[in-house]
Amino acid sequence: MSGRTRLTLAAWAATLMGAGALLPLVRPATWIFTAAFVLALVSGAGAVARRIPLARPLTLLAQLAVALLALTALFAGERAVLLFLPGPEALAHAAGLFRSGAADVGHYAVPAPDTEGIRLMLVCGVVAIGLLVDGLAVTFRRAAPAGLPLLALYSVAAGLSGGGAGWLWFLLAASGYLLLLLAESRDRLAAWGRVFGGAPRPARSGSAATAGGTTASPARTGRRIGAVAMGVALVVPLGLPGFSGGLFGEGGGEGGGGGGGGGTISAVNPLVSLQNNLRQPEDREVLRYRTNALDPSGLYLRLVALDQFDGTSWKSSVRPIEDVPKRLPRPQGLDRSVTTTEVTTNFVASDGYEQKWLPMPYPASRVDVDGRWRYEPTGRTLVGDDGQTTRGTRYQVVSLDVRPTATQLATAPPVPEKLRREYTQVPPSLPEDVRTAALEVTRGARGNYERAVRLQDWFAKDGGFRYDVEVESGTGVQAISRFLKDKEGFCVHFSFSMAAMARTLGIPARVAVGFMPGTPQSDGSVSVGIRDAHAWPELYFEGAGWTRFEPTPSRGSVPSYTRPDTPSGTATGPARPQQSASAQPSAGPSASESCTAQMRRQGDCGPEAAAAGASSGGSGPDLWTVLLWGLGVLVVLSLPFGPLLWRGRVRARRLGPAGARSPAGTAARTLAVWQEVVDTAWDHGIEPDESRTPRNTADRIVRLGELDEESARAVHRIAGAVEEVLYAPRPSARPGLAEEAVRVRAGFHASADRRTRLRVLLAPRSAARLRWSAAARWASVTDGWSLRWHTAAGRMTSSFRRPPRETG
Repeated sequence: MSGRTRLTLAAWAATLMGAGALLPLVRPATWIFTAAFVLALVSGAGAVARRIPLARPLTLLAQLAVALLALTALFAGERAVLLFLPGPEALAHAAGLFRSGAADVGHYAVPAPDTEGIRLMLVCGVVAIGLLVDGLAVTFRRAAPAGLPLLALYSVAAGLSGGGAGWLWFLLAASGYLLLLLAESRDRLAAWGRVFGGAPRPARSGSAATAGGTTASPARTGRRIGAVAMGVALVVPLGLPGFSGGLFGEGGGEGGGGGGGGGTISAVNPLVSLQNNLRQPEDREVLRYRTNALDPSGLYLRLVALDQFDGTSWKSSVRPIEDVPKRLPRPQGLDRSVTTTEVTTNFVASDGYEQKWLPMPYPASRVDVDGRWRYEPTGRTLVGDDGQTTRGTRYQVVSLDVRPTATQLATAPPVPEKLRREYTQVPPSLPEDVRTAALEVTRGARGNYERAVRLQDWFAKDGGFRYDVEVESGTGVQAISRFLKDKEGFCVHFSFSMAAMARTLGIPARVAVGFMPGTPQSDGSVSVGIRDAHAWPELYFEGAGWTRFEPTPSRGSVPSYTRPDTPSGTATGPARPQQSASAQPSAGPSASESCTAQMRRQGDCGPEAAAAGASSGGSGPDLWTVLLWGLGVLVVLSLPFGPLLWRGRVRARRLGPAGARSPAGTAARTLAVWQEVVDTAWDHGIEPDESRTPRNTADRIVRLGELDEESARAVHRIAGAVEEVLYAPRPSARPGLAEEAVRVRAGFHASADRRTRLRVLLAPRSAARLRWSAAARWASVTDGWSLRWHTAAGRMTSSFRRPPRETG
């Protein structure tokens, strides 16, 4: 197998290995076989074009044409001319598929179904990256820059997967890139012939070094360097903060801290994952439980509390974590006079639900769970440590069913000052209309409890708000202001707005994220699906502690303690909770069976089905945003390689195959080779001096460059050829000048240290000629325009000038 063929196969394999990061995004992942087939056709077309051989631009055009024909045959064959030629009808069909794919990407959460539009977008993206990789690595023989499109491919996959594509996919993509580099290195080494490494080192008897007398191949050193680099890239991120998965999705993330009793946890913002899961078209069970609670409709399963609002988003604070105690301390602010009932619940998490927070009723008093779990006391949450997740976890939680009365909440003592300051902070950028609306809704209310109830009722029934999953999502102050004006949104908008308004009134508030109680089953268990994901506000009252409210209409259940006593003084029974669809057993068909996607988006199938069809504009990574970010990363990473690529291109042009044998062609060839020698010396620190003759310049290069004898003779031979071109009436052609320039470059490389070699490779000094050339072209353009302007102005002036009078 030739070196170019080996490099073509390596480029094909590296692209597919990099595309592996996209596999978890779509199920089933059979699209990768289509991409591999089309990419094989493109690579084969490039191999044939290079063997003919065609010019490099024509080779790329031939590959692009083959890709277009193959994609047309696969995705629009029935509408194409002769089943593979793209006509107007086929192009219109492809455009429709792209629009459909973009809509599907914005609608479905990860993993999305393998629709035809999504399949076309994935295949086209992988083929485009493969075309770039093949062009750079094989056609232009620059394998190192080919890593940039591979990095862009992995970055897009990481962005669409919500923060990371997994270490296994990174390892696969990195291995593909190293495979490409090794193939190119082997091809370059083969062009030099047999590798000599000096005297052989002592080796064990029978080893290869002893038998053959050769030293280790440089390719072996390259493989070792690549293995170490990949190891560092995989190990270092484990020690950095912020590498964690989503709230409800896969990839649990790390809890921080070590195995001792200390450490901290910095929770990522979970709202993107919440919105993604509300957009799922079909329900998926995340856990199942059995409980002895008399009324499970209020058994909300809490994951984490968001207690910081910086004006951009709500997020969880960085908190210290510790080992899980045998019995959790009594909740902060809960008085003995408040009625509590101990509830025991046994949970079994699904094998497909991988999450670093443990879903639990609030407040839990004892948790029995195996694994590496840590306890965060302030939020009373359990978080997985050292990769621990909920996948298949069985655990038991003993929690308190806290039932304060309306009177107890209305007569609650003042909140401790430290807690009040922390949980009533609002950003200075909070619009004034939010404070004004809070004051208007609670005008005339007596105390914080009545204010809280009025806020809840205003959102849930009195204010004219409508539950709508199609509304553009947002978590900042402007999103709250827009929500209060438009009065349309879903649980994120309702919970955030009520918590922010409560804080402006001096009521400590935060936002809890988790699941609604779920759907009772015929066997006595309760099933919690991914569409039960929910967010709700928690307000603090001294004596009752953190207390749940439910401002979202048609979602969840309104707590009985939010119903105030009647003015007559006779206590009414608690208001009947608004049962959610997830809390009612049903023998009828599921929402996914009886409800279309359009009905789910319009909210006509009940709350859970509406949540499943959520498609807010900001609920997931937008495709074009991710593509633009990937392109930006590609551009930024390519900037340092600009001088390297330019220098390599100039060198290839100067030392490439000889052109015509005419005297003019011979002279131009000789001067180009001499220019390459001068620029090579300049890259190694010897600045050019145009005032010297070629012979004096050669002496100066040899002296300052400390070249060996062979390289020095090569410099003088090229200088002699230049003098003959400049001064001889009929200069003769001297073959082998390009090889002489290569020897000169090798001599400089041998005499330079490692730092100089790296600088010459990445930041060659002769790249200044590129700036000079650009400045000269700009000056030429401006001079040309200035000349044209003055000429035109002169003509216009002469046309209006009065002719001189004749004197008689």
